[in-house]
Amino acid sequence: MLRAVQHSLMFFTPFELPSQTAALWLTALLVNALLIGFAQRFPLLTRAGWCHAGILGTALWGSLAWRGWLAVVAYLVLGSLVTKLGFARKQELGLAEGRGGRRGPENVWGSAFTGLVLALLIAARIGSPMLLLIGFSASFAAKLADTFGSEIGKRWGRTTLLITTLRPVPAGTEGAVSVEGTLASAVGSLLMTVVMALLGLLQSGAAFAVVLVVGFIATLLESLLGALGQDRWPWLSNELVNGLQTAWAAGLAIVFAWLLGVSG
Repeated sequence: MLRAVQHSLMFFTPFELPSQTAALWLTALLVNALLIGFAQRFPLLTRAGWCHAGILGTALWGSLAWRGWLAVVAYLVLGSLVTKLGFARKQELGLAEGRGGRRGPENVWGSAFTGLVLALLIAARIGSPMLLLIGFSASFAAKLADTFGSEIGKRWGRTTLLITTLRPVPAGTEGAVSVEGTLASAVGSLLMTVVMALLGLLQSGAAFAVVLVVGFIATLLESLLGALGQDRWPWLSNELVNGLQTAWAAGLAIVFAWLLGVSG
């Protein structure tokens, strides 16, 4: 699968670390300012969400150039589109995201803080760039898998079960899973992994496999944490759980890749 993906876009050469120059960061600032000014007309983020997305986008472009930036834009678009699927019905059931599905600053950073930290480490030449790119890719594969599973499961899941006890619970319950949602999570992880491969951020079949599998597993672990902790600990918000999910996805991917001898 990876070969077919990479051969379909031959002009995407393998990722190379960009030179950290003032021109790169100035380009990052100008491009993101222009694009955020244009994109605010689309109902994807709140006004504050767009401002924070601009900060994130500037830092990503400055750290990883356009490839890292475009990967996160793809995540935002895919996640927003799946949120809109069956939105009217989810509203009727009281399961829809607030603000008409628009994401705010807390959603931006809950999803992307781990990826940003890894991008900055890569830019600073701290650690193995290829291992960090695998962790970067896995953090977004896990988050898109979670978004796909949650949104599809809430709308089309026929039977939702609590992951810890497998007893039936209402859709939208923290830690609830369904067959439909679980399959959607696998699709979400696959889509994000393919995006990362297309952009040259994953440069081997082994790296592709690690990110794909970890992205899916991290979603199951997120459901487990939700079932065990979110009703017990009021401070464990959805945004914090999202941040933890992306962090352990990145960590697991880096460890597995290192153990398997995957470097690119």
